Amino acid sequence: MICSQVLAFTESLPVAIAARAVVGLGDAVTFISVVRLVPHWFVPHRVPLVTQLTGICGQLGQVLSAVPFLAVLSAAGWSVAYASVSALGVVSIVLILLIVKNTPDGAPVAAEAMSTRDTLTRLATVWLRPGTRLGFFTHMGTQFSVTVFALMWGVPYLTVAQGVSSGVAGMLLTVSVVAAIIAGVLIGIVTGRHPHQRSRLVLAIIASNALVWTVVLALPGPAPLWLLVVLVVVISVGGPGSMVGFDFARTFNPSATLGTAQGMVSMGGFIASLLLMQAMGLILDASGGISFESFRLAWTLQYAVWALAVVGILITRHKARNLLQLQSDRILLEGLDEIGR
Repeated sequence: MICSQVLAFTESLPVAIAARAVVGLGDAVTFISVVRLVPHWFVPHRVPLVTQLTGICGQLGQVLSAVPFLAVLSAAGWSVAYASVSALGVVSIVLILLIVKNTPDGAPVAAEAMSTRDTLTRLATVWLRPGTRLGFFTHMGTQFSVTVFALMWGVPYLTVAQGVSSGVAGMLLTVSVVAAIIAGVLIGIVTGRHPHQRSRLVLAIIASNALVWTVVLALPGPAPLWLLVVLVVVISVGGPGSMVGFDFARTFNPSATLGTAQGMVSMGGFIASLLLMQAMGLILDASGGISFESFRLAWTLQYAVWALAVVGILITRHKARNLLQLQSDRILLEGLDEIGR
């Protein structure tokens, strides 16, 4: 809210950039906090679907808010537009304080005071759990392609390398949002009903992303429109697919450290996206600028990320399964000991 006010009235570019960065930080913190509440309110088999719906609501909010924001920006200018956003932030805070509770019964969740050393120890402990790293690599392998496409290089790739109009490029981005919403609901239902198939589903999403990109990049010239639609639809499934990573974090972490684990999972896709955006820019510059051939070379960097993510998923999945088996065996032995007594 304060940063929106800064964006509304500052005349300094560095200050505006810093405020925008803090706004992005707030978005990340808010999302993790909301996802953290879901297991308190819903039974385990419904958590994957509700998590997907949470992400869908966030996407719809971004899309729907862009329309009135643009209208206010065009009619009244930058300062009024961002001051309006700040005012809505105040309304949101009031509604959250009045309505939102951490648990259904409203009981406060005990907060444990920790020193800096204890915090670092907890971070290390959470990261070393194979389920956390499984979620991290899941988020990395599924999310980055559609994020880089939608937020940075998709439109110039479509309009320059593929030769479509800006209107068609906008239509394809709209198709991306619709595909992500539909896929999110389906993935939430499937992972809720078949939790033991989650990693296979994630690997299938990564494989489909790599396959469709291979087909498009192998063409000697621009792809037909129908194939571009298929490309956008397939990579858009990666967005909701990345949410499975949060479900891995929930499965393999106790409630006390779930927020930390989900935060670590969220880093996977965004780190990969930021690095790929920068690396693609370097490749495009080194290749003489934006063109069909330079983009084809730049997009091949995705394969390195997919390879790293798949290896990480396979290794951590094996370790997570072994850990579950050990825990199951220990519970069985403890039960036999009780019977023997």
